Amino acid sequence: MTRGSEMRPPRARRLAWLLATWFGCGLSPIAPGTVGTFGALPLYFLVRGHGPIAIAVTAVLISAIGVWASNAVVADSGEEDPQRVVIDEVAGVLVALAVAPPTWAGVALAVGLFRVFDITKPFPARRAEHLPAGWGVMADDIVAGVWAAACVLVIGRVVPLVG
Repeated sequence: MTRGSEMRPPRARRLAWLLATWFGCGLSPIAPGTVGTFGALPLYFLVRGHGPIAIAVTAVLISAIGVWASNAVVADSGEEDPQRVVIDEVAGVLVALAVAPPTWAGVALAVGLFRVFDITKPFPARRAEHLPAGWGVMADDIVAGVWAAACVLVIGRVVPLVG
């Protein structure tokens, strides 16, 4: 534990860890990033009925919360980008889902593309990882979400994403 984490009230630290691990999804021993991505879907389905702008606003809010929560976990753990932090996957996949048609095909495409880009880290995602603490944790997944969103938009123009 670092000095900064000792200064944070215990409740705030617990809340930061709860959110950063997205209610425990990041504690999965196998593929915590994928589990965190799927853990975002209940929030997506809750917000989806309010339209794409509501999903995008939710992605922005989760991103802001994620920077705070990730900063706390980075400070507590001493790790640069702890694998158990998956709120970045939540924010990133919401970016992709914001432009996806609200169909099973649209959701599957957005989630699948997000995971591909999150794993492969195309430009400038790899550079974004080098931002300090929580910013770096969150930024590469936001970039992956933007890449996935762009591909969903292009693919959706060529292939109808229905059903």
